[in-house]
Amino acid sequence: MAKINIRDRNANKPDKKPNWEYRFEAAKVDGKRKHISKSGFRTKKEAEMAGAKALAEYENAGLKFEPVEISVADYLEYWYDQYVKTNLKYNSQQNYRGLIDNHLKPRLGHYRLRALNPSILQEYANDLKKNGFSKSHVVGILSTLSGALDYAIEPLNYIKDNPMRLVRFPKIERKPRERIILSVDEWQTIIDRFPFGNRFHIPLMIGFYTGMRIGEVFALTWDDIDLENKTITVNKQVVQRKIGNETKKAFYFASTKTESSNRVIRFGSTLENALRREKLRQTENEVKYGGFYTIHGITIEQDEKGNDIRRMVPIQKCVDIPMATVKMVCVDENGEYTSTNSFKYASRIIHHDLKMAFDFHSLRHTHATLLIENGANIKNVQHRLGHEKIETTLQTYVHDTEVMAERSVEIFEELTTKRA
Repeated sequence: MAKINIRDRNANKPDKKPNWEYRFEAAKVDGKRKHISKSGFRTKKEAEMAGAKALAEYENAGLKFEPVEISVADYLEYWYDQYVKTNLKYNSQQNYRGLIDNHLKPRLGHYRLRALNPSILQEYANDLKKNGFSKSHVVGILSTLSGALDYAIEPLNYIKDNPMRLVRFPKIERKPRERIILSVDEWQTIIDRFPFGNRFHIPLMIGFYTGMRIGEVFALTWDDIDLENKTITVNKQVVQRKIGNETKKAFYFASTKTESSNRVIRFGSTLENALRREKLRQTENEVKYGGFYTIHGITIEQDEKGNDIRRMVPIQKCVDIPMATVKMVCVDENGEYTSTNSFKYASRIIHHDLKMAFDFHSLRHTHATLLIENGANIKNVQHRLGHEKIETTLQTYVHDTEVMAERSVEIFEELTTKRA
């Protein structure tokens, strides 16, 4: 328990009235010592009584600061630790981390929390627009701040009102996001550049022929693939993250984006043949490399919310470490995991060598658009993509292409010609 120090600030000033002060040490903030003090008491006894009450409130609350004194920067760190890390998924945590570090703390961090007012925040909102940020980015920054301030009201009771409630978000025209749709010829050029045996061949094939998300593709194990029935079970995604005080990121299996993302996807003979050849190739390489072939163990750890999370641990077969193992689908010749990070190299080749606009998500866009153009059932497309709402499938992944426009004309012509 902290010790209360009492002193008369005017003890060496006989011409002035006594000015008693209490002072005790609080927890460190950002690694710096923090003291809680108050002066202005007429007598030593008054200072002792007030100091004892303040210390009791501090110890009982368990806070690292007094709410009246806390800066916006320190409060945002407290909110991130107490709310974000314990309630949100890792990718969302990283998103908030970026908004706090890159936007909110540099501009507003030096203010006291209770000093924030609508005028300050409206000016900040307007400046975000002037700096050219997109509508979604501006909304993300301001909504994050508003959510953090709501938490300061309830349950913390640090402030009485949320000043963001009176701030008007600036009107910004939404810029349409570029959605890359590959032609069949472009796809053929890409897959010719990464033929069978190349570490990027299989993830490209799976992405194109199933429309799966990148995190889902690179999380696949051979247990997820039924070659006899030509189905892939999607029940997880891979994320790269740190847990606790670790300095380096590792790959973990996490739950899918939404509940509807858990699905079974059927595929055809082209992908089946590619997967059968790949499975045989990996078996042969495992014999070839022997004890130096890389396998992947699984350890169970806990995330910030106390939930179990499975970590992927690459180890060589010759190392005798007792743990459960999985056979990853996306691996290099020596068994080394081909990750979402590794795939960035393939994207650079497609951009610079093949001169194409491309990202892995374009395989998903292309898959959905080709299906719709050729008359696939929209509900089945929704299921294949793992969308909760059919509106997402229609508005985001199905594009008004030239083929669709011509097909509409053909359908109308056929209908009217028959009637004539």
